[in-house]
Amino acid sequence: MPSIEKNYILNADAAKKKMRRMAYEILENNTEADHILFAGIADNGLVVARSIAAIVHEISGKSTEVISVSLDKKHPSVVSIDRPVDFSNQVVIIVDDVTNSGKTLTYALKPFLESYPRKIQTLVMVERSHKKYPVHPDYVGLSLSTFLHEHIFVEVTGDTVEGAYVV
Repeated sequence: MPSIEKNYILNADAAKKKMRRMAYEILENNTEADHILFAGIADNGLVVARSIAAIVHEISGKSTEVISVSLDKKHPSVVSIDRPVDFSNQVVIIVDDVTNSGKTLTYALKPFLESYPRKIQTLVMVERSHKKYPVHPDYVGLSLSTFLHEHIFVEVTGDTVEGAYVV
């Protein structure tokens, strides 16, 4: 069986720099917020959310919280979060590793629409330009034009983003 060649578009150092830049952007756009809730889409989106929440806290001292959002990306009608949280008047940032069509980010909004957050924003580590759904990330680590047959993967080890590659 032939091995799959990984064409790296981000290494660990570049990914850290992108996440730090996004953390500063989040702080610039949410100066009024004392607390920021990051909702990471399991699995890799949760790792990115934890990383950025830690950077936001380190830079600003602001209170951050991370929750996990789970959904079946092929059949996303059921969306769940890992624990009950009152989203009223909160700044919520939904985080995923890669956006392809926008479908996952669109469906991930579902549990937050049942309350009244102050703001809902979206963040992705890598954005592809093949949108089918009307959602565009507020924060993007890397925007990339690809062929439809190519796939982008964000590589994580434990709680560390190691990089991203195209196959």
